[in-house]
Amino acid sequence: MCGIVGIYNVPEASKITALGIHGLQHRGQEGAGIISYDKEFHSQNAYGLVDHIFSKDKIIENLPGNMAIGHVRYSTSGGTGAATIFYNLDFGGFALAHNGDFTDAEYWREKLSKEGAIFQTNTDTEIIPHLLARTKGTSPVNRLLKVLNKVNGAFSIVALLDNKLVIARDSNGFRPLVIGRYKEGYVVASESCSLDLIGATDIKDVEPGEVIVFNEWSRTKEIYHLDKKVKKHFCIFEYIYFSRPDSVIDNQLVYDVRKRIGEELARETYIDSDMVVPVPDSGMVAALGYANQSKIPFELGLTRNHYIGRTFIEPTQQIRNLGVKLKHSAMRLFKDKVITIIDDSIVRGTTAKKIINLIRTAGAKEIHMRISSPSITGPCWYGIDTPNRKELIAGTSSVKEIKEFIGADSLKYLSVEGLHRAVKGNGFCNACFTGDYPVDKRVDK
Repeated sequence: MCGIVGIYNVPEASKITALGIHGLQHRGQEGAGIISYDKEFHSQNAYGLVDHIFSKDKIIENLPGNMAIGHVRYSTSGGTGAATIFYNLDFGGFALAHNGDFTDAEYWREKLSKEGAIFQTNTDTEIIPHLLARTKGTSPVNRLLKVLNKVNGAFSIVALLDNKLVIARDSNGFRPLVIGRYKEGYVVASESCSLDLIGATDIKDVEPGEVIVFNEWSRTKEIYHLDKKVKKHFCIFEYIYFSRPDSVIDNQLVYDVRKRIGEELARETYIDSDMVVPVPDSGMVAALGYANQSKIPFELGLTRNHYIGRTFIEPTQQIRNLGVKLKHSAMRLFKDKVITIIDDSIVRGTTAKKIINLIRTAGAKEIHMRISSPSITGPCWYGIDTPNRKELIAGTSSVKEIKEFIGADSLKYLSVEGLHRAVKGNGFCNACFTGDYPVDKRVDK
């Protein structure tokens, strides 16, 4: 899960890009990068948060032009690496930012390496410029279209090439991508909250399989569609956890969806208690829905240190453990109370165990944990950091075993059916819950 931004025909595009990726900081905290175009390409990548990297005016001044792309990085395939990548190819410069995972990345890396390709990073994104360099076509855009029709998996991308901004979304629409108008130009981002921050208008989703090309010289917009049949499988976990609650996805406000999820959770797993307490911040909205439906008082019994990052998306278990110790604290209102605690998911169990212990230490009589998603039993192949089943507590343990591990008096999850009732619509990927993977991790050779 990363966040990407593209800016076309906007003066001082890098400033707008920095603002846009700041609005997507929740999608990746490992590093950030911006590449702009002004007759030539200008690049800045670094580890850290957006405001730390781009707070100095001199850095932005060194990124001139009216076109730019930006990226906040959260590593999945290949571990750490540059947020945005740049290659000099036969037609000129090519810059790329990518959200998702190519399921056939290992195949292509092995094949390309045998053909003499030299990879500069371990990221799956880098297969695109290497394939582009080896693909024949009448134009750079035509060649890129051929490459995107060739690779498999999840991708929402923004790219600068041949004086053009190109945006594309895979035919399954795994990862979000939205587009809007800004002054005389266009802005693209992973979520609408980023475009709201910029001040964009006419915001809408980029459709699955859609490729849009903005030409700087002719000031035209061309729309293409990938050859693969469109069969939408949008990541349902975006509604549960990843997206900001003020984002709109497929004409649904994420905040409203999360409230409905909480209401459905209450219908399925109600237990009498003195208060409903969310795990901040990701369990907050679902807990509101649960409290509304159950008529149990909602209390902010846990506080969160907002200077500590999201523990799920940090790169190592050692850092995650430290983050949990520093991240939450319990208020002194739990003594002799029966508590229903709401969180959006249990991935590894580290955070849940710590929070239960905090509440128990604060004097709670009973603690009942309710999870506003089904149990995550399998890895995601499409851009989320769950690379193998062994890292997922529900992948190797029963609900009873998880309950005992985290120390709760009871533990219940939302059902898959309940989740879909709450989210509404159709065309979702729920493979991490069901094992039903819409795109396999292989390629036809």
